[in-house]
Parts: sequence; C-alpha cells; structure tokens
Amino acid sequence: MKIAIFGYSGSGKSTLAAFLGEQHQLPVLHLDTVQFIENWQERNRQEALQMVATFMEQDSWVIDGNYSKFYQERRLEEADYVIMLLFSPFASLKRIIERRVKYRNTARPDMAEGCPEKIDGEFLWWVLYKGRNKAKRQYYQAIQKTYPEKVIVIKNQQQLTRFYQQQHMKLR
Repeated sequence: MKIAIFGYSGSGKSTLAAFLGEQHQLPVLHLDTVQFIENWQERNRQEALQMVATFMEQDSWVIDGNYSKFYQERRLEEADYVIMLLFSPFASLKRIIERRVKYRNTARPDMAEGCPEKIDGEFLWWVLYKGRNKAKRQYYQAIQKTYPEKVIVIKNQQQLTRFYQQQHMKLR
C-alpha cells in the first residue's frame, strides 16, 4: 500500500503519516526531514531528490508533505490513497500553536534534527494566507478531479478523528 498525504501547514499531515505507518506497518517519509538539515538550512537538492527516489522504490510507503519538486506527480500516480488535509486557516493556526507549546525548543519527531519548533511572522503569513492562495486551492481541486477514486479529503478535526477511528477498526 502506498499513501501520499498532502495539505495545508499545521493540518496534521506528519501525525497522520506516523499513525498510518504504525497501524499498517508501512515505512514513513516526512518530506520536512528531507527538505531541511540542522538550523533550518535547506538540504542539497540532488541529495534530497535521491533520498526521496530511493524511498519510493519500496513496495509500500507513506509520504507526507507537499513539496512539488520531490516527485509530487509520481507520488500522486503511484499512491493507492491520496489523503488531503484541508483544514481552515484558523484550525491550522490553533494546531501550530499547540505543536509549538508541546515541542518548545526541541525538534519534533517528524522534523530534521537541529530544527527546533518555531513560529515567526513569515510562517504565520504562510499558514494564514500565502500557503492558501487561489493557485494552491485550484491545485488541490485539480488533484481531486484527476484522482477521484483515491482521494480522501479531510476538512476538520471531527472528520480526522472519524478517519483515525476507521483505521483502528480496519485492523480488527
């Protein structure tokens, strides 16, 4: 099984990826760990691409993150399921603040080592506006239209909670 998880920052992509990996015994790749190295520096592009390509050679995987340059089209094509977390800006902001409190001065498990959790003006602008522009919304709609048989859209915490519960039931 191959699962690609996309969505807005702060919507829970990495948490869902870790959960699905554990529940279904699938290897997980968080693209944030590919993009960044210590101190929020960007990894060499060729090295990053090689990491993703090597990971995708496996028969099964879960990959979370948008990163179009990291074989996004291939991920969409190969995935059995494409899960899109499309939470409202304020729901995402709430989750980001909670995440910041939980991982204060440390890197969360789905982030590169040496990249402590942070919130700054640029990131807030991304979460609330820039990362949700018309082109991004249209792109998510195009994915839904292109892959209707494998796209699962989750728009709020209630739907996400229900999805988690359904995954638990599938294992019994």
